[in-house]
Amino acid sequence: MLQRRDGAEFAVELSVAPIRDDEGGLHGAVLVLHDVTEQRRLDREMRFRATHDALTGLPNREALEAELRRALEAAAAEAQGSALAVIDLDQFKVVNDTCGHAAGDLLLRQVARLFVDTARRRDFVARIGGDEFAIVLYHCTPEQAQRVAQLICDRLETWRFEHGGHRFRIGASIGIAPVDGRFPDLSAVVQAADSACLAAKEAGRNRVHLWRDSDGAISQRRGEMRWAARLERALDEGGFTLYHQHILSLHPGAAGRQAEILLRLREPDGEVLSAGLFLAAAERYHLATRIDRWVLESVLAALRRRPTLEDVALLSVNLSGQSLSDEAFHRFAVERLETAGAAICRCLCFEITETAAVTNLADARRFIERVRALGVRVALDDFGAGLSSFGYLKTLPVDLIKIDGQFIRRLLEDRLDEAAVRSFVEVARVLGVPTVAEFVDRPEVLERVRALGIDHAQGFLLHRPSPWAQAAG
Repeated sequence: MLQRRDGAEFAVELSVAPIRDDEGGLHGAVLVLHDVTEQRRLDREMRFRATHDALTGLPNREALEAELRRALEAAAAEAQGSALAVIDLDQFKVVNDTCGHAAGDLLLRQVARLFVDTARRRDFVARIGGDEFAIVLYHCTPEQAQRVAQLICDRLETWRFEHGGHRFRIGASIGIAPVDGRFPDLSAVVQAADSACLAAKEAGRNRVHLWRDSDGAISQRRGEMRWAARLERALDEGGFTLYHQHILSLHPGAAGRQAEILLRLREPDGEVLSAGLFLAAAERYHLATRIDRWVLESVLAALRRRPTLEDVALLSVNLSGQSLSDEAFHRFAVERLETAGAAICRCLCFEITETAAVTNLADARRFIERVRALGVRVALDDFGAGLSSFGYLKTLPVDLIKIDGQFIRRLLEDRLDEAAVRSFVEVARVLGVPTVAEFVDRPEVLERVRALGIDHAQGFLLHRPSPWAQAAG
């Protein structure tokens, strides 16, 4: 580096060549200085861009991973751990949707400055993508890191983002994992912090969750993440299969078979798993609609293969809440039903849970109207589970009410459950809608259900679920 008299500095490369006479004697040297100031500036800029976020100027994910490796090495050498905090902003999407992406970018820059100002001077603050940030907190216990993270939450609690006459309250969900010998490598540390961050978000947002070895919420999340991979594989490799359970008509002389189609997962060792084990994971990782598509395609294909449909009175197919709110699924289902034809549509009934319908009420109503126009019936499943079940019957045009099994299980022992079932049956009669009692498991329960005027019954007493392929052929 050369410095001029006026103080200006120049980066140079220096080459030296000797000056010799004919006999080889050394008489001097030639020095050549090449100005490489601009070249080195560009090199520094390229290195900075490779390791820093262009929007906020903070280190990026690549730089964070390098810093975490150093922290892990230091923890092993010095027996003094650090901590990783993963931060996910709450309400960022509201700002983007309300004021545009320019406002969202401004928010990220301001929040980044708040994080740097709040963290300790030796801590390493990075932006790892979207509205996610991370901080490596050096030489501190997880509890000390938790106090720093809580300070960030407290500052955000009082801070407001203002733009274009709008004022927004921004929160942060923060997950903390120790950077020490408990984790074998970098990815395990990041996964633990990510899981803790998700647990903080689900616990109510704008809070801190500290990872612990015995953390039940995080263990559950890890289990669901493993389920997600298994479900993806099942969708790609044909790992799902369909079972069915008969629905018995309690009226003499009813024609045709009625059944509910049930989803099962077939494991490589031949074990068949119930949908109750994996549906929560399917919903969480947005696989439910893909699974619903597979089920509907499979059922329609099986019905098309049948030589006659005269003995099929009703086949119920369950739909998830995600499918009810997905316009692309609506179009897919309507297109497939129109192609299948009126005869097949008259055999089908879509079961939607009361909670899913209420969550997506407008979408559910539009979908119900479209499929009923094609001849498909719609059943409201788990009726009575919600607080406003009767009110939603005024909004949702349904053809069948399936009474929640929690009322049927103890029908003989609990007079309140019996009173509730009586009211459900009475409302259904007023509407002219038949009813189904779920979870009928004893002969005396079946007789009581019949005496209360319920139209159909379903449960292990009548039929244990069995492979549908045997009955669909």
